[in-house]
Amino acid sequence: MPLEWSDLRIFLAIAREGTLGAAARALGLSQPTMGRRLRALEQAVGQTLFQRTGDGFVLTDEGSAVLHHAERIEDEALAFQRQLAGRDQQLDGMLRLSSSDWFGIHILTPVLAAFAKMQPGVLIELLTDARLYSLPRREADLVFRIQPFDEPEVISRRLMHIPYGVYVASGLEHPRGGDGTGTPLITMDTTFGGMPDALWLKRILPKAHVVSRSNNRDVQGRMCREGVGVAVLPRPLGDTLPGVERIDLGEEPPGRDTWVGYHRDLKRLARLRALLDLVIERLAN
Repeated sequence: MPLEWSDLRIFLAIAREGTLGAAARALGLSQPTMGRRLRALEQAVGQTLFQRTGDGFVLTDEGSAVLHHAERIEDEALAFQRQLAGRDQQLDGMLRLSSSDWFGIHILTPVLAAFAKMQPGVLIELLTDARLYSLPRREADLVFRIQPFDEPEVISRRLMHIPYGVYVASGLEHPRGGDGTGTPLITMDTTFGGMPDALWLKRILPKAHVVSRSNNRDVQGRMCREGVGVAVLPRPLGDTLPGVERIDLGEEPPGRDTWVGYHRDLKRLARLRALLDLVIERLAN
């Protein structure tokens, strides 16, 4: 049977997701269609590419060999798309942005609102979650994150430094030094327990007890506002949150730098340049 190039996209999705169901959801196809196209691809190459197990699909040795070539084909196809997009000089079309939840709500939204009024022909799609979206795979066109970019094909710059503060509900008794005995804490969930502010809070108040965890800064802020405990928050969030006050524990919590990056193939994309210029004008420090 002749090989259908589109089936390689299905193969890649199954290899990355591990199950037909998850791969089908990722591509917006039905599970039967995914299974049928995978069987057609295996017939075309004359090899079994996956071992079917109770936990999902595992690449065979032949599948691993195909994976290497399929990823190269995908890279070339995406590079072709990026180069065509990079030649577009019209201020219309779509831009997909990625950032953390609180940064998107409290920092980016005012800038995006201003941009929408200036360039109504550009559709902005903002994705806010903890996952790091891939620029080379065009999962996003412009990414904001707290880790520097190390991909050689990504153009990036430090955008801004964000100070953090310690907050409690207004009128609530709060620690004024010591080891924090009896102090309730609101902090990051265990996945992000290694964040600098979470480690700092543990060091400053070693005998305080955690009463609430969340990976969402707005959730932490709301819990603090409700009087649940002490929280470390980015100051652009905490300073504008009604019903809380910033307190002094004798030492400021560590702030974080925010970086912005985009793929080098999009450096001539007019709508991206226009948005980036406005972001830098409004936010860079």
